[in-house]
Amino acid sequence: MASKAGSKANSGQSAAPKKSEPKRAKGKGAKGKHAQTEPTLPVRGDEKPWTAAEIAEIRHDLERDIARALADLRTAEEDLQGLIWDAGDGSGDDQADAGAKTYEREQELSLANISRDKLEQVRHALARLDDGTYGICEACGQAIGKFRLQAAPRATLCRSCKEKTERG
Repeated sequence: MASKAGSKANSGQSAAPKKSEPKRAKGKGAKGKHAQTEPTLPVRGDEKPWTAAEIAEIRHDLERDIARALADLRTAEEDLQGLIWDAGDGSGDDQADAGAKTYEREQELSLANISRDKLEQVRHALARLDDGTYGICEACGQAIGKFRLQAAPRATLCRSCKEKTERG
């Protein structure tokens, strides 16, 4: 009969420790999209562990943001389609009218692209929540921070990594 340590080593899991992993709240992680037990989320050393209610609130906010982004995208695409149809009715328009229509079309296209980007960010955050990587900085592997995630649930970088990317 194999020991637990032997079966763990044979399962392909690495025994080598990772570079200073963030502290995690105790508990079992979720398996599946809406498992009974929410995953544990990493916290910084000066933060209290996430409660089940806080995790549920984050999930609710992300799901609400997805619904809102889908509605925004649908509206922007409908408006854009209307502007494209109107572009063909420009016989007799002067240059200023044609320019105004082009500008309006570009604005709607920009809004649709922003909505698509936001939707992708929110879906990515929800997927990270489901797979247990939510709250871990994608650049350095440290905890993003509970306060930062509560303020910006789509955040994928800790504050210091975000500041580095903004500086260039």
